[in-house]
Amino acid sequence: MDHTRDLRARLEAAVPKDALRRLHRRESGRHFLVLAWQLALLFGAGAVAFGSAAWWAWIPASVVIGLTAFNFTVMLHEVVHAAVFPAGGRRAYQVLRHLYAFPSGISATQFTRWHLEHHAQLGDAEADPKRHWLTPKRNARWFKALYLTPALIPIYFRAARREAARYPDFVRRRIALERRLTLIGHAAIAGLLLWTGGPGAMLRVWLIPLFVVFPVAFTVNRLGQHYDIVPGDPARWGSVLRPSRVRDVAFLWSGYHLEHHYFPRVPFYNLRALHLLLRPFFDEIGVRPTSYGRLLWQWFVRNRAPHTDWNAGSPASGV
Repeated sequence: MDHTRDLRARLEAAVPKDALRRLHRRESGRHFLVLAWQLALLFGAGAVAFGSAAWWAWIPASVVIGLTAFNFTVMLHEVVHAAVFPAGGRRAYQVLRHLYAFPSGISATQFTRWHLEHHAQLGDAEADPKRHWLTPKRNARWFKALYLTPALIPIYFRAARREAARYPDFVRRRIALERRLTLIGHAAIAGLLLWTGGPGAMLRVWLIPLFVVFPVAFTVNRLGQHYDIVPGDPARWGSVLRPSRVRDVAFLWSGYHLEHHYFPRVPFYNLRALHLLLRPFFDEIGVRPTSYGRLLWQWFVRNRAPHTDWNAGSPASGV
């Protein structure tokens, strides 16, 4: 995009070429260690939630399952940017794309197209599908709060359906097939849990993680992306979060979102190091790293409008 050409030149000057080359190095072994870690969390927490009706055991386990389901969308994000294998891997990427899309129930094809268009059209209120369809259309606290609840599920899939309406027929058919297969798979899992463990097990292992925990993880994570921005400055079309080891574990380094938009092919396990290299650049452009706590306060308590500068002006009106 023409309006980001100057930004790209400034970024190239801000980060040493050798360091940037190292950060772009894709190490499939590291990626699959993260995958093994996520699978261990998913099945380990699933076993705890299935086997125990004690609240002090199953509630943390359900939270872990829900966060891990969300983190598979982060893993899918790595596949979309071809950040897994040093070279090649076309067929493996296809397998991983569908594997990583399954836990959250999304279509791998639509996520891929949606996300790449988001990168290409960042800053455009209409052409960026994430901004156009997923940003709350009412700047009211009660409406924003819906995105933290099971209401996110129909909101998301309604948005996806409307965006897909402009796709070619063969793409829409592929998306519909992927959704149908995913729905069948999730129904089979829910049915198996109901049959083997009863309603409680199905609730603890499947329903609460996906319909209660996942929306919170999704919405909080997205709040750290492009809601608190400086609209006229492409260098500040996203938030910069202070590094946090806890957040890195909880969200698989996806909190370094503006850094990712600057250099989208850097694998997620290198984004913390990229953030540290970019600190002088952030200082130069006047970006102050923030936290999820501050963003949540601004979003809900001060009722800031999305895609605006939350360091300027007064809170938007709304209830």
